[in-house]
Amino acid sequence: MHCPFCRNPDSRVIDSRTSDDGLSIRRRRQCPKCGGRFSTVETAGLNVIKRSGVVEPFSREKVMSGARKACQGRPVTDADLAVLAQKVEEAIRQTGSSQIEANEIGLSILGPLRELDEVAYLRFASVYQAFDSLEDFEAAIAQLRADHAGRTDSDAQSDAERTSEHDTVQ
Repeated sequence: MHCPFCRNPDSRVIDSRTSDDGLSIRRRRQCPKCGGRFSTVETAGLNVIKRSGVVEPFSREKVMSGARKACQGRPVTDADLAVLAQKVEEAIRQTGSSQIEANEIGLSILGPLRELDEVAYLRFASVYQAFDSLEDFEAAIAQLRADHAGRTDSDAQSDAERTSEHDTVQ
């Protein structure tokens, strides 16, 4: 790291701290030549490989933009979309890969979008899972209904277990 004051090609790290979001490290440095102190912020690069083969930096804004189109006319706020984009980025970074295909990003949006709004999820899934027919939509809707029924059954079972435990304690 070059000193911004005297351009000396060396510097010493005095202090390191992770940022609030945990995705970057802030380092306080000192130049051994002039004694000047300065800060640097280090982040791991994350690149997207587009279908055309072009590589570009990952952008939360593009994730939000794609999800926003699917959420058009739905009760979803920009804050909701920002949280979704953060979840997607965190999931991608957890893979440990520095490059990811654009289609993988689209697929990684599906889970958080489904939690946010199921209609928007179906809109988005129809593109990224390449729905070709009404049967594809019907299958996706049937899966959503089955998941709802499963959650309802497990919620009822959990309620029954809590009631049973409560009765046993008394």
